[in-house]
Amino acid sequence: MDRIPRRIPAATVARLPEYLRILVGLASDRISTVSSDRLAELAGVNGAKVRKDLSYLGTYGTRGVGYDVDYLLFQMREALGLTQDWPVVVVGAGNLGRALANYGGFGERGFPVAAIVDSDPTKVGTEIGGTIVQPVSDLAGIVATHRHVIGVIATPGHVAQEVADALVVAGVQAILNFAPALVSVPPNVSLRKVDLALELQVLSFYQSHRETRAVG
Repeated sequence: MDRIPRRIPAATVARLPEYLRILVGLASDRISTVSSDRLAELAGVNGAKVRKDLSYLGTYGTRGVGYDVDYLLFQMREALGLTQDWPVVVVGAGNLGRALANYGGFGERGFPVAAIVDSDPTKVGTEIGGTIVQPVSDLAGIVATHRHVIGVIATPGHVAQEVADALVVAGVQAILNFAPALVSVPPNVSLRKVDLALELQVLSFYQSHRETRAVG
């Protein structure tokens, strides 16, 4: 079996989940092979980039045949660390936190919600999606119990840094920040930010320019 190289460029890592999504769809349609050009078309990139990205996984396909979908799925999941579940701890039981905790897609993709914590005593003890909200003071114990936890910040922006600090102190080394604020973490902690307002602004740009061209 080909070994996956240890170092994969960040830009390639960012594209792997999209390839994975496409491959899952192909597999469900019982398509056994896919060419790099077809995969590129579905992913919105060029074929050369797909071939380069997949070479980091140690696979090069077969000339005239393409890539075996099932094997490529295996390699993709292995590269993304999806051969095991990664428990998620949601910090913040407000509207956003509730929506995230209730989203069943996380568990289906290997990211089960292990706990929800909040500092509001009126929310502690309530149930969200089958999970009881716990106090923030329990965070360290939760992380120690589940290990390899991914922390999700779903709080107002003004407390996001405080929450990030608490997650780091508790031993969390991977954080997804939904709060409308920038936070800083130590170099050994992986941090990703999801800014919904930013994404809407990007869509606004394309929408406004589309309407401008239509008028012109």
